[in-house]
Amino acid sequence: MASGNTTLSGSSEVIGTHPADSEVLSHVQALSQARILCVGDVMLDRFIYGKVDRISPEAPIPIISVEEENAMLGGAGNVVRNLTALGAKVWFVSVVGADDAGHEITKLVGREKDVEPYLTVETDRRTTVKERFVSGGQQLFRADRETITPVDGMNKDTILELAESSMEDVDMVILSDYQKGTLTPDIAQALIKKAKAKGLWVICDPKGRDYSKYAGCDFITPNRRELGEASGLPVNSFEEVVKAAQALRHHHGIGSVLATLSEEGMALVAEETVFHVTSEAREVYDVSGAGDTVLATLAASVAAGLSAEESVAMANAAAGIVVGKIGTAVVHAAELSRSLRQHADHTGGKVILPENLQDDVARWRRNGLKVGFTNGCFDLVHPGHVSLLRQARQACDRLIVGLNTDQSVRRLKGAGRPIQDEDSRAEVLAAIASVDRVVLFDDDTPLNLIKMLRPDVLIKGADYTIATVVGAEIVQGYGGTILLADITPGKSTTSMVHKMAETTEQAPSE
Repeated sequence: MASGNTTLSGSSEVIGTHPADSEVLSHVQALSQARILCVGDVMLDRFIYGKVDRISPEAPIPIISVEEENAMLGGAGNVVRNLTALGAKVWFVSVVGADDAGHEITKLVGREKDVEPYLTVETDRRTTVKERFVSGGQQLFRADRETITPVDGMNKDTILELAESSMEDVDMVILSDYQKGTLTPDIAQALIKKAKAKGLWVICDPKGRDYSKYAGCDFITPNRRELGEASGLPVNSFEEVVKAAQALRHHHGIGSVLATLSEEGMALVAEETVFHVTSEAREVYDVSGAGDTVLATLAASVAAGLSAEESVAMANAAAGIVVGKIGTAVVHAAELSRSLRQHADHTGGKVILPENLQDDVARWRRNGLKVGFTNGCFDLVHPGHVSLLRQARQACDRLIVGLNTDQSVRRLKGAGRPIQDEDSRAEVLAAIASVDRVVLFDDDTPLNLIKMLRPDVLIKGADYTIATVVGAEIVQGYGGTILLADITPGKSTTSMVHKMAETTEQAPSE
């Protein structure tokens, strides 16, 4: 992740310096101290997964064979999910209809820990439901069911009363606006004024062209398209984004604009600062709810006392994680720590914990990718290793390398090994293009790791037989395959160690 302050011709003076990943990492635990009120439009997100292998005879449309369905909180509910995943305490105010979807939302909110829910029921309202049909990691289409009308007078009063009473317990107010009727202009303005009177931060996720309803808030988080529509200005270049953001700020008395720019990262535009944090190239599988993740992480970071620049860097890291997941997903504090640590350690996000690797494997499989696995000590990487890894990667779409920890290597190879510690060995493997993930294991064999990951292809060198490959029987049992890769003659770590020892013995003494 690269970030920095940028001085633009004709823009405000830029001050400050960008935080390093290691600096931001040190603040992740502080996010659990955040106490936040979220008010906005809750909805139910349904995801229907299946395979498409034929076209309907009735019309030129694909037929999806449904394999899996799940439902989760969407809209402002997804903001709440992301906040609790980061460890924050949340007060949640919203409106649902007196229907099955409303009941399901109520149950889902009730399952979220550290949430004080205040869901009012409007009898004539149809709860918003978004159904997404997904195959091969791609959304085929979406079906929406909803009522888009302002809340009635009784519920308006209830929302304001519940929100104002909750403000006594929080440091931050989020307005998550999806234009479904909860945050009418008068409700939004009343909440902003009440919050500012109590000295609370206010962050708004805006919708529509008229941002006067968000006047006086501390942050708004539009994407590029929303920024252009609201400002009426071009937003094609970074310079144009800054000018459009400044125009909105000045016109509506908004403290800062955090514009999300997709693959170009984010731009924080304040009175005297323009802060740009860029995104790294990643596998993007689904952007559903990514804006909610940015909003939640920014809010939790600011509420926890981080600077604006640190908060934006934290939100950008969270966004980079969530777009690699399927569905309306969340980012947990542990994932955020791991991602920042990996960037600080220059491993490109490839070195990963076993329990977190399962998410990657599940995502790859949903996208129809074949997963391969090999393992070893990889103490001194040589051409034989490179050849093995190249052959392994050719046999699959994603290659996981299991790496023995230092303690495991010592048990297997003796007190003099490994020559390089596990962090160094992992970093070298992560730099090899054929390798997609590196995972450390402390057992003498990778058997437990293989049972957990269930790779489609298990790869070892041809100096093994299938009968002697650890885990071969398990992999073959569920239909996987075993590949015995060709080995490079005369290339092994042990022979290299012996050669180094001989060279040392033959060297003349001084």
